[in-house]
Amino acid sequence: QVQLVESGGGFVQAGGSLRLSCAVSGRTSSSYFVGWWRQPPGKEREFVTAIFWSGGSTHYADSVKGRFTISRDAAKDTVYLQMNSLETENTADYYCGETKSSYYLGPYDSWGQGTQVTVSS
Repeated sequence: QVQLVESGGGFVQAGGSLRLSCAVSGRTSSSYFVGWWRQPPGKEREFVTAIFWSGGSTHYADSVKGRFTISRDAAKDTVYLQMNSLETENTADYYCGETKSSYYLGPYDSWGQGTQVTVSS
């Protein structure tokens, strides 16, 4: 069973930056992607970005390209989400997940508990 634990959320002013971390344990060779999704207040969960664990290839939602960067530290089994130039619309609960699908949009098999990001104007 893959377990994921997010950290790094908090309050930030618009234009600021935050880095989220996702510690992954129990991952096997069948885990293809680790991704970040977010759920804004009152809205459905949406894809943000994903990284292919073995090769490092990345995918981004159009809305975050150029501002957000996903990376991984294989030695630490940790995936990071660097978020720059944050906007109030980025306020959401951010979740990391793992999928054994070869498609970066999943379906996802395991999720963390989420971390809250609030961007104020």
